[in-house]
Amino acid sequence: MTQQDLKESIKSKSKQLGFTLTGITSSEPLAHYAFFQTWLGSGHHATMQYLVNEKRADPKSILPECKSILILALPYDSEFRMLNSEFSIASYALGDDYHDIIPPKLKQIVEFIEEQLGYKIPNRYYTDTGPILERELAQRAGLGWIGKNSMLINPQAGSTFLLAEILLGIELEPDAPITDHCGTCTRCIEACPTQCILPNRSIDSRKCISYLTIENKDEIPADLRPHLQNWIFGCDVCQQVCPWNRFSAPADLSLTPNIALPVLSTDLLLTPVEFNQRFKKSPIKRAKRRGYLRNLAVAIGNNGDENDIPILEKAIQDDEPLVKEHAAWALENVTRDKSRPNAT
Repeated sequence: MTQQDLKESIKSKSKQLGFTLTGITSSEPLAHYAFFQTWLGSGHHATMQYLVNEKRADPKSILPECKSILILALPYDSEFRMLNSEFSIASYALGDDYHDIIPPKLKQIVEFIEEQLGYKIPNRYYTDTGPILERELAQRAGLGWIGKNSMLINPQAGSTFLLAEILLGIELEPDAPITDHCGTCTRCIEACPTQCILPNRSIDSRKCISYLTIENKDEIPADLRPHLQNWIFGCDVCQQVCPWNRFSAPADLSLTPNIALPVLSTDLLLTPVEFNQRFKKSPIKRAKRRGYLRNLAVAIGNNGDENDIPILEKAIQDDEPLVKEHAAWALENVTRDKSRPNAT
């Protein structure tokens, strides 16, 4: 089997497994690692200390035998559906947790390659879990360009996909990068509720709704709470307004929405057992109960519905201090709205 034949068979197998985009890049060090270090030095990674890892500079620091890297993209639901008139969840999180879905697919690809070659090969595979700069690698492999909102954008698939990568100890011909097509468009920057998108195609995580509702384990800064609007896990705003998402691919069946919907204000009273049962297979479990209820309390406070006052009064009695504090903030917001002269 020639190298080209192997490459084509790998891409065909990947497509069978649901990956709509595949590309190959070399194992060369990352050209934009210095930019990434500057971003870290500015504190734009917030509390995500796991991002500080020098291995990100060079794939061979992870797998010394690495000669090629296979980059793949699995599409998720791109309808950006609003769960109801009250609360929103990032579209990728409406299905099962991709950390449980993608790795077995990557393992199948590695096994397929080894079957084609007839011998074992050095490899490592990740889906946003390894110390690499996966969007730069994906850009280098021709899957798209890094847009102004820092998302990877493909002209035929938009940005509604999850990335994965396999470091391989075999030589494969790299694919060519594609050109940037953001042009003069600034819709994502203008639409961002917290204005967290920076001019250099990066994000100030300290203000990003996705960070604040998922990675952030502490209080949400009071001045940012109103800007979270009704988002209770992640945010899709910059993707909702991106013109390229008119071309988003259909979701892989394993990532189609399946959590119990709609989310209601009464979720604020979920017990730990009830939370774990409801979100057992969902990415939402990443926020843990305390984070999810914190986020929901803020959204309830922003909605200003006086019918939620009894729920907030009960939530203030929660054993978790983080929940109590945000529920108290929400209650104050709702009661203040109720007392306004034009309140109905």
